[in-house]
Amino acid sequence: MDTIKSSAEISSLFKQGRRFSTPYFTLIASRTKSQHGLKGRVAFIAGKKSGNAVWRNKAKRRLRSIRFDESPAGFDCDVVLLAKTRITASSYDEVKAAYRDVLKKARLEQRV
Repeated sequence: MDTIKSSAEISSLFKQGRRFSTPYFTLIASRTKSQHGLKGRVAFIAGKKSGNAVWRNKAKRRLRSIRFDESPAGFDCDVVLLAKTRITASSYDEVKAAYRDVLKKARLEQRV
């Protein structure tokens, strides 16, 4: 799984990407091919305004786990998963179901 590490690339995804929101996280996807030439990268974000370091780490671990469980091969576009405060208080199955629903809504195709 390739990750997006550059804040400039994440900022461009926030500006250009399509947003799909759930009560637990926001998925931002962009099919634009960037300068790096790779496709299918992902970024997991949990903001400081939402909680302390323990909360942020737990939220990102949950997002990584769900993303790997549901789409292990990845996608053909760049994706940002932005955690919301309810993600750690809810059950894993609820968040997983929301992830499945948002993938259908976004029509993201998995790599094979």
